[in-house]
Amino acid sequence: MDYERARARALRSATGNFNRSLAIMRSRDPQAMEDGFALLRDTARQHVQELLDAYGQEADYRTQFLLLELIGETRSAQAFEVLAVELLSDDEVFSSRAERGLRLLDTREARRLLWQHQNNRSGFAGT
Repeated sequence: MDYERARARALRSATGNFNRSLAIMRSRDPQAMEDGFALLRDTARQHVQELLDAYGQEADYRTQFLLLELIGETRSAQAFEVLAVELLSDDEVFSSRAERGLRLLDTREARRLLWQHQNNRSGFAGT
């Protein structure tokens, strides 16, 4: 019961606070990671640059993946460069998350990149 009370208190204090929410998401506790992710998802569009900065500095694989997902969900043109780089990643998990983010972004540039990427994967030589 004490754990649940402490968790609820931590979530209340982090609501609307980017840095506290990010700290919760960086927890090793899987439930806390999910809680932090949910808190950040609610305000991701208002913190695109902070998400990009955190992504560039993050060393933990799981946290970096969650940050990439949040970056994609912002649907911000600021996210294009990171998503474009990760689309070409050898890590299929990151590449697929970047592809999803580019689809959500849905700009002409993003659609063109996705089309080129799909054609390269299928062996199509035309441009």
